[in-house]
Parts: sequence; C-alpha cells; structure tokens
Amino acid sequence: MNPIAGCLAVLLLLLAAPCVGQTAPAGNEHPQAPALSQAAGQIVNPFGDPPTNITPTDRKRAFSREVNLEPLRTLAVFHAGRAKIVDTLARETVQRITGRSRFADYLTVNNKPTEFKYDPLFTFFDLLIDPAYYLDKPLIHVEFLPLREKYLELAFPKNEEAQERWKKLTRITPVMAVRHTQAIEDMLAKGSGDPTQYRTAINKVLNAVSLYDQGEANLLLIAPEKPDLPYSHLGSLPADHPARLAAMQMAKAWRAGDATGVNAATATLAEELPKINAAMYPTTRRDLETAYNRLNAFEWGWRFYAVALIALILAFGTGRRWLIASGIVALAAAVIMHATGFTLRCIIAERFAIQNQFESMTGLSLFATVVGSLIMLARRQWLFGAASAGVGFLILVAATQLPIIPGRFIEREAAILNTSVLLKYHVTTVLCSYGLIALGFIVSLFYLGTHYATRRRPASLATPIGSPSLTAAALNLSDTPPGPARTLHDLDKAQLIVLQLAFWTLGVGILLGAWWADHSWGRWWNFDPKETWALATWIVYLIVIHVRLTTGHNRGLVTAWLSVVGFFVMLWTYFGVNLILPGLHAYA
Repeated sequence: MNPIAGCLAVLLLLLAAPCVGQTAPAGNEHPQAPALSQAAGQIVNPFGDPPTNITPTDRKRAFSREVNLEPLRTLAVFHAGRAKIVDTLARETVQRITGRSRFADYLTVNNKPTEFKYDPLFTFFDLLIDPAYYLDKPLIHVEFLPLREKYLELAFPKNEEAQERWKKLTRITPVMAVRHTQAIEDMLAKGSGDPTQYRTAINKVLNAVSLYDQGEANLLLIAPEKPDLPYSHLGSLPADHPARLAAMQMAKAWRAGDATGVNAATATLAEELPKINAAMYPTTRRDLETAYNRLNAFEWGWRFYAVALIALILAFGTGRRWLIASGIVALAAAVIMHATGFTLRCIIAERFAIQNQFESMTGLSLFATVVGSLIMLARRQWLFGAASAGVGFLILVAATQLPIIPGRFIEREAAILNTSVLLKYHVTTVLCSYGLIALGFIVSLFYLGTHYATRRRPASLATPIGSPSLTAAALNLSDTPPGPARTLHDLDKAQLIVLQLAFWTLGVGILLGAWWADHSWGRWWNFDPKETWALATWIVYLIVIHVRLTTGHNRGLVTAWLSVVGFFVMLWTYFGVNLILPGLHAYA
C-alpha cells in the first residue's frame, strides 16, 4: 500500500471516529475567580454612603484631569486568589463591567458627541465614591447581540434611531439592566429565543451590575499578620484609624469636586496602608506588576512585529538594504518586548505562564519568533526574520485584540495543572511545536508566492515582487542570480528545516502527554477531542515526511501546500477544540 494513502486512511479514520467529549473531572476546570471578594463579616463601605445627585459630565471630565491617584496605583490588594496591585484590580473591574480597557464617556462639543476615555484607576474609584453618575451612562457591556437588542427595544420602544445608536456602543445603562432584565427572562420563559445563550449572557450582565453596585467588597487592602491569614477589608479598621479617616476625607473631597483635598487624602492613604503589618506587605512583586501594566509589552510587541514584517516584506520585493536593517531592528525590539512581558507575567503569576489560552499564545509565539530569529542569524537569511515577524504579529494581535480569547487576567491555575511536572514538559513541548508549525506556514507562503510569481512573471518585468533574484537575496545565496530553480530549492530547504522540527517536537509532545495522562487519569489514551486532533495534526506532518521520501516531482510545492493544510488543522486543534468541544482538556 502506498505510504501516503495509508497515512491519509488513518487520518480519515481519526476524523470520522466520534470524539468522546468526556465531562471534565474535578480540578480540571480553571477555578472561577469571583468578581466580588467574600470579605468576612459585614462589609462597611470605607467611603461612606454615596450621594444621589448627578455630577455634570463636563465637571467630571475636568475633575478627572486634576486628581492625582498615582500614590494608590501600586497599593497591594487581595483579589481572585492572589495579591495584586490596585491598578490591576481597576483594569480588571473596568474590563469586566464595560467590556473595554477604559470607560468611554461622551461630551457634546460643537453639537457633536465627542468620546472621552478615563484612566481605569479613576473609573474604579469613581464607581465606588460617585456611582450615581453612571446610572444613565453606557456602562454595562452586553456582548450577545440579540440580548442587547431586546434591552434597547424595551428601553426605546418605537425609536429605531436611538436603538441603532446604542446598539453600536455595545453597552447599556445600569438602569436599563435593572428595569428590563426580568421582562426579558419572562419572554424566555414563554419560549422566545434560545434560553441557554440568553441565560449565559444575562448572567454576565447581572455580574457586571453586581460589580458596579457592590465593588467596595473588593477593598481587601489590609495585609495579614501572618502568611497563612487572609487580607482584611479597609472597612474593618477602626473608624479613627488614619487610613479610615483618609478614605473618608478622600470621598468627601471627591464628591465636592475638591481635587486638592483628594490628592492630599490619597497621599495619606497610600502612606498609612503599608504601615499595617509592614513585614507582610508585598514589595518587589508590586513594582514588577506596575512595570507589567505600564509596559503593555504584548501590545507594543505586535506593533513592532508589524513594522518588522512590513519592512522585510518590502525588502523582499525591492532588495533595499536599509529596509532589511530596519526590519531586523524592529524584529529585535519586538522579541525583547515580547520576552520581557512573558517573563514579568511568569514572575507575577509565580508559575510558568502557559496555562490558559492567552498565556499559551504568548508563549508559543515567543518560542517561534526566537527560533526563527536564531535561524536567521545562523544562516544569515532574513527570510526567516520575516516569517518570525509574521508569526509574532498574527498571534499577539489575536491574543490581545480578540475578546473571545480567555485568560488575559493573571489568575490561579487549574488544580490538575499542578499534579505533575510531566504536564509542564508536555504542554511546553506541544506549544513549541505549534509555534514551529506557524513559522513553517509563513515560510511555505513565501515558497508558494515565489513559485507562482515565477510561473506568471511577464517577460518585460525585470524584478517583480517575489522574483527569484530578490528571493535569492533574502536567502543569502551566491552573488550571481541563481535562477528560479535554485531559489525554490533553497526555499524548500528552509521550509523543510522548520517542518521537520515541528514534526519531531509535536510527536514528543504527544508522547509526553500520553505519559502524563496515564499518571493523572490512569489511561494512556482516551480519544479525547484534543488528543484525537493533536494526532491528526501530527499525521499531516507525517505525510509531509513520506512525500519527501516517495515523491520525486514537485515535492517542494506539495510540501508547501501540506504545510498550509497542517497549519489550519493545527488552528482547529488549538482554538476550535479548546473553545468549542468539551473534554478532558477543558482547561486548555
């Protein structure tokens, strides 16, 4: 039997076989980090009762520019299972409520609505001290469009213009959420719409409303006396404690619009809180988390990768040396920024940060770009640099910009991920293979572009984009133009280097996974969707190996197309299975 046909037959059998979507065992899911902390005893709002009067928007905007909350940014607070800084809590709170990194308000300037974004730290404290301001503001994010439409239909009956305007904001007001949620649930009870999707979306809305209404529960700002004791709530301090007095003075000045008074009170509060149980108060890790938040390393990383990719692609089409130099400098900046962000996250999380979708994406893309950059330097072929920049850009921009990617916040790991050191080797190895697959995919695209550009090149065009002579420069070939055959040969060699690494790395990763599964679940193989599709991905690259051994004609072209197929199979294995199919790898 032809070996390629045999591999295809095995692949088809795997894909046709039903994947057993086992229910995840206890400890397999990521722990649900509660949005609101469960403080012991009755919570006392340290900022006092909020006012009922509404502050004008223009005054709020001016006030936000005058207050200085920097002293509070780096204070320690315990939330969602770990000690973090207030700046992080503020960012997470605003993201969970509004669905955006910053709350956006609207002012009318020259009869036109103008968007104004606030610092998350300001929004966090404003929600605690002056919540009435937000009652009629577009605050609560409603991701599920049909649910958003129902809220707006009830809020603006027979006013389609208002419904369309608010629909684009993706947010509703807290008043809309409170007034109309019960009516929507009554509609669902009568069979209007899919209750599962609506229920999930309604729960998210209600959680956001609870966080808006009871956010003071998260003010666990008092360090414990001993490591095994919990943090305490700011409101648990005696009423005459300097920190409690500073909090009340801050709230009083805030509600009066007195920025000077607020600044004085925040300075006092930031000075007094670290004095309480000072020996247990976090120090170095707070500075690292502040640097992580301010740096936005992954955001800047994909921007630098984009610059490097554009520069090297233009160099690929023009052969200009200054573009090559610019692209390599931008690539170096991107890798440094990427590695810095990943390292800081590992230190802050106190673990190797590859244990959720966001972390694994940042980790695998870092590995791929480092490997591609090292190959570029070793072989002096900047084509590998372009491929590295392409991988880094695509993965980081997806991780940071797509709201469907879970795991952006630094949270606790699933219990099962801490059962054996074998798992860390297994996950790391598989993620490295995925990074290599992505890198090989980009190199194969260069091969395909050069192949088809060579076939269709007009005779009058001396050096078109992707012409053999320019591709030869990207591959650091000899001084004279080697011609299409030599260029394609070296491109094929380049893609084969990466794909062979991917094949062996993924194979080792699957074997390590089977070993760990036997250690944790008592079985080497469960035909779990993740296992099945990982094997299917590996078989695609097994076919590539057989093609190299058995095919003599156009094997470079066949390899490139199989690399493209393998990349999309890997995408399904990595994203589709993780986010859609249930199974033992629900934490992935």
